[in-house]
Amino acid sequence: MPLNAIAIDDEPLALRVIADHARKIPFLELVATTTNPIDGLLRVQQGGIDLVLLDVQMAMLTGLQFLQLLQNQCAVVLTTAYPQYALDGYEYAVADYLLKPISFDRFLKAVQRVHTQTLRAPLLPNQPAAASLSPEVPGYIFVKTDHRLVKISHAEICYIQGGKDYATVVTGTDKVLTLSSLSKLAESLPQPHFLRVHKSYLVAVAKIVAVERQRIYLGEAVIPIGDTYKEEFARVVRGL
Repeated sequence: MPLNAIAIDDEPLALRVIADHARKIPFLELVATTTNPIDGLLRVQQGGIDLVLLDVQMAMLTGLQFLQLLQNQCAVVLTTAYPQYALDGYEYAVADYLLKPISFDRFLKAVQRVHTQTLRAPLLPNQPAAASLSPEVPGYIFVKTDHRLVKISHAEICYIQGGKDYATVVTGTDKVLTLSSLSKLAESLPQPHFLRVHKSYLVAVAKIVAVERQRIYLGEAVIPIGDTYKEEFARVVRGL
């Protein structure tokens, strides 16, 4: 089944790059391109569009304002030259985002995801992708503290904060100072249930309450998202 797409970007060069990539993909039909987001929105509302390739920064109407008006009518892949905008689309459940300049292999990967999703049962509007992760993670780890080993259930862990030669495992009721490094603990925990989001932090995805820009809220704790980990975090929480 072909995937009908529209590309919206106020930079003609960016549209030419997308059109060139689209011509190489048999299952993708780029039915329209436009530098005017209002025209693009009207075209989507006419129906028959499965995917919008949407620039984030446009003078007339930003990509995020466009998403508010779109109201989940079809899948959206954001395109931007600025990594900090990647997580802004989280609340709108965008399918993916592409950093400019957009390489063909990355473009193909994003489009394949959307194509696969259209062949499956559709998600409910605004359904958080992280809901596919089981809230109860089986298993446990043993961590070394002073002269003993402490057993901690995976399901109890909220996040882990790392230091130079130690790490603190934070649960809902306790903080356990361990003699293990954050990297070693990360290797012993199952992914994608546990995710490195900063050089000093690892979080339990099921414990995430909210995400705002580059901050993760886990109850009263607020964890920063490091630039190095932005892209991987955004993909995991969207269930990509």
